[in-house]
Amino acid sequence: MPKVGYSEKERVQIREALIAVGLDLMTKQGIQHTTVEQIYKKVGISRTFFYSFFPNKEELIVEALYLQQPQLIEYARKLMNDPAISWRDKVKTFLHSLCYGEKYGIAVLTMDEQRLIFKRLSRDSYKVFRDKQLSLLHAILNSFEIEADTEQLKLVLNLTLLIVITCRALPENLPLLVSEASDGTAEFQMEALVDYLEKLKCKPIL
Repeated sequence: MPKVGYSEKERVQIREALIAVGLDLMTKQGIQHTTVEQIYKKVGISRTFFYSFFPNKEELIVEALYLQQPQLIEYARKLMNDPAISWRDKVKTFLHSLCYGEKYGIAVLTMDEQRLIFKRLSRDSYKVFRDKQLSLLHAILNSFEIEADTEQLKLVLNLTLLIVITCRALPENLPLLVSEASDGTAEFQMEALVDYLEKLKCKPIL
């Protein structure tokens, strides 16, 4: 029989387990194919108990993305510490990993998932998400020895997301674009972004 009462410490541990299991499943099979049922069964709790922690799957996804952030920073640092790869290739490898997330154990939102999630986030939750997103990007750029001010950060964030979205949206969500050229399009966009980042690297903020 399931346990009736849980201490506050146990509830914290269960919540952390749900987020960790959710992230693990999302990185292996994609966010879209990860279900609430898979998560709560793997943790060993009931559906009803799951919803006492998260009102919906989208809230858990956001928490899982927060949990993933330190891993992305560590991945950037690991690439930067590899002497066998040029600086440009280090940055391009990181961008490529974001485009093809599941192949590299990275959970990345599709266009549909972004719409669904941000429709359900409160204004305060959205602000927290955006602030964490910019802080993450700042840490990643620092890992690649790039300094950027707030406006540059926002520009780099948009350019990075455009690359990822375009790469992952073809052909279903962007039918007017030629899907056969998706890899070449992503490659061109990455090269252009790396060119810009290289300029920032060579021109530190005063």
